[in-house]
Amino acid sequence: MFHLRRKLFAAALLFSVVPVFNVAQTPKSAAAPAAAAAAAPLDINTATADQLKAFPGIGDAYSKRIIDGRPYTAKNQLVTRGILPQATYDKIKDKIIASHPKK
Repeated sequence: MFHLRRKLFAAALLFSVVPVFNVAQTPKSAAAPAAAAAAAPLDINTATADQLKAFPGIGDAYSKRIIDGRPYTAKNQLVTRGILPQATYDKIKDKIIASHPKK
């Protein structure tokens, strides 16, 4: 009986300590660049179709229209050129930029 309690105690102790080690081993610096990259605005002049499709309201058709309409000197040209409707643009305008090509 004593050995059984000892084994159960050892198992309980093991299961209570293992999650602490898993959290402690995750480097915080690895998560920070991923969050920063996700928060960085996407350049509509260089973005891939898959990157554009990750935005709400942007599917195959709109991503193709955005790519075909390049280059843009301002992000609001997505609306002024008739590439996107205003409602769709409003969903993504804070997440995009239109950089000027380097000469």
